[in-house]
Amino acid sequence: MEASTINPARFNATRTIAGDIKIAHSVFALPFALLAAFMATLSVAQGPDWGVFVLQLALVAVAMICARTVAMVANRLLDRHIDALNPRTANRALPSGRLRSEQALLSIAVGTMLFLLASLGFLWISDNPWPIMLAVPVLLWISLYPLAKRFTFLCHAWLGSSLAMSPLAAAIAVEPTALAQQPALWMIAGMVLTWVTGFDILYALQDVEVDRTQGLHSMPSRLGVGPALWISRVLHAVSIGFLILAWTMAPELRFLFLAGVVAAVGLLAWEHSLIARFGTGRITMAFFTLNGIVSCVLGLTGIVDVLTWSS
Repeated sequence: MEASTINPARFNATRTIAGDIKIAHSVFALPFALLAAFMATLSVAQGPDWGVFVLQLALVAVAMICARTVAMVANRLLDRHIDALNPRTANRALPSGRLRSEQALLSIAVGTMLFLLASLGFLWISDNPWPIMLAVPVLLWISLYPLAKRFTFLCHAWLGSSLAMSPLAAAIAVEPTALAQQPALWMIAGMVLTWVTGFDILYALQDVEVDRTQGLHSMPSRLGVGPALWISRVLHAVSIGFLILAWTMAPELRFLFLAGVVAAVGLLAWEHSLIARFGTGRITMAFFTLNGIVSCVLGLTGIVDVLTWSS
């Protein structure tokens, strides 16, 4: 009888958290992590053990989703008082009272435990200690990024660096020497850094006046909307440059990936045209949909190229 009164509450809290942090938005970084994992398998001198690699891929996916969940719930928890004063975010789970701080802390604890177990799994299946050694510093870095907007307009780059860790971490988890043997992996991380930083600047356009009122730092609120838009455009142009460098450095990335790069150019141009024409009126399309397509297209085309090259 007691369980029937507790379980529905736990289920509702889990559903509330999942809806609030939008688990589906893991798609921004996950395709790049999976692509890096496939590229890292080529660094194994004796060739990949595909049975072990499938387990590694599963652990990468679990670790990514858990890490993002912890970071996003920490974001909501750290920002709950700021969110309460912003009409756009006042209805989020914590400021609206649909979720208690204790429940958020419990979800962070559970997510952290699962992330650490996934990181430990690499030690078990492939005798690789690096994921568990780096797990806590990485989790702290990605979880504390909301604090950056309290003191610097470079807060967008902190978020960008948090997602840029994903391909590097996945490569290290699959093959610790991959980053030394595959310089293209650094180019992919550079692309994620500049791409995410650029689109987070666009996302901040929604809160320019609120940020100024609350004394928060973002590029649009501190530098002005016009300069921030140009910085975002330049960053996205640089991100395409990183992709081209990755393509030239990695022989396994061939013409399908290059087609993905061309598609990414078109999608990012479309994103900026939507912002220029409609402002934040179509932010869901400009921010979430188009960027989700960018990551999926690049990840999929790159993985197919790697598989066909290695077969």
